[in-house]
Amino acid sequence: MIERYSRREIKDIWSDENKFRIWLEIELLATEAQSKLGLVPVKSLRNIKKKADFNTTRILKIEEKVKHDVIAFLTNVAEYTGIDSRFIHMGMTSSDVIDTALSVQMKQAGGIIMKELFAVKRSLAAIAKKHKYHTMIGRTHGVHAEPITLGLKFALWYDEMNRNIDRWKRAVDIISVGQISGAVGTYEHISPKVEQYVCRKLGLKTTKISTQILQRDRHAEYMTTLAVIASSIEKFTTEIRHLQKTETLELEEYFSEGQKGSSAMPHKKNPITCERLSGMARIFRGNAVAAMENIPLWHERDISHSSVERVIIPDSTILMDYILFNFRKLIDKLVVNKDNITKNLELTHGLVFSQTVLLKLIDKKMKREQAYKIVQTVAMKCWKEKISFLKLLREDKEVRKYLSEKELESIFDYGRSRKNVDFIFKRTGL
Repeated sequence: MIERYSRREIKDIWSDENKFRIWLEIELLATEAQSKLGLVPVKSLRNIKKKADFNTTRILKIEEKVKHDVIAFLTNVAEYTGIDSRFIHMGMTSSDVIDTALSVQMKQAGGIIMKELFAVKRSLAAIAKKHKYHTMIGRTHGVHAEPITLGLKFALWYDEMNRNIDRWKRAVDIISVGQISGAVGTYEHISPKVEQYVCRKLGLKTTKISTQILQRDRHAEYMTTLAVIASSIEKFTTEIRHLQKTETLELEEYFSEGQKGSSAMPHKKNPITCERLSGMARIFRGNAVAAMENIPLWHERDISHSSVERVIIPDSTILMDYILFNFRKLIDKLVVNKDNITKNLELTHGLVFSQTVLLKLIDKKMKREQAYKIVQTVAMKCWKEKISFLKLLREDKEVRKYLSEKELESIFDYGRSRKNVDFIFKRTGL
């Protein structure tokens, strides 16, 4: 049974308590930087650092009246610091605090998601290596094509997850910036040195230029990357769902003791985790669209993006941690039905070797068009009459003019599909 998801670490990042804690840190660092510039008395700074605190319940109560979250926060902090509160938030605007703090939160969430991405990568590496040479049928258009190995299927997912990790590294880096630049980004009432000091202490870079806010293309890249990762997970789980069909049943989700599949049909074992993760990918794509629509704002800022981000960013990061956690557990307990893989591989009576026959005939100096017509004719008879493809080739006079019994038998060798597996695995880093 896949263990229940109950981790709170990433959820706590988006709590009011954590948000206000980061806000306070930003304000204290800014005041400290102002003091280093001689703008805040050292005595006042000491008092602020000693007494500054907040109470989340009190802030929310004040906000009900003033209808402004940062003013409510500053009002509550002033209740702790007294007259020296006049040096807090000096020359700053709300977005200096909100946007810089949001970057910290997104970076924090990004680190947790990165750990889970690497965990998924390790699980995919393990299952790919385990089934590296396990021959199965490859399908194009949903129709049997040529043999592959199950390990190659998982190696493909592993390689895609590596790209997702690279994308995520960039997305987290893009958002790991802060700004303390004032009402319209001109530093009119605050020195750029304050911004540099605060961001360095927070582990952020400083943006090269801002308005009142950080530009939302950064947030959109973060959100669209989450959507790409979720779409990869949907791709993987959709494949598992296809391979769990009753007629196929090559792979299936682990079904625990006591688990029930249907309220009506006791025999059912449904790919519910795969379906859940596939459906959740739609949420990420919808949220990514909303993030892109946040990019065009009026002039130096409006707040049409703010209400959207309060929903889509926490929801998407928490949900991403959830789907990666559950996908990893799914892979770790995935059931591989080897007998069905073999049965399905042989379902078309050897037709999977049609291209090899075609190329052998061409190699024997037969024109491609003629060779194709001969092989297709024999193949269609095999399809229709369910007779061994090898047997029909043996009986075809034109084929036997070019290919001996030994040459025909050598064609029907699944080992050929595995000859470059090591090369492919090495290239993917497995």
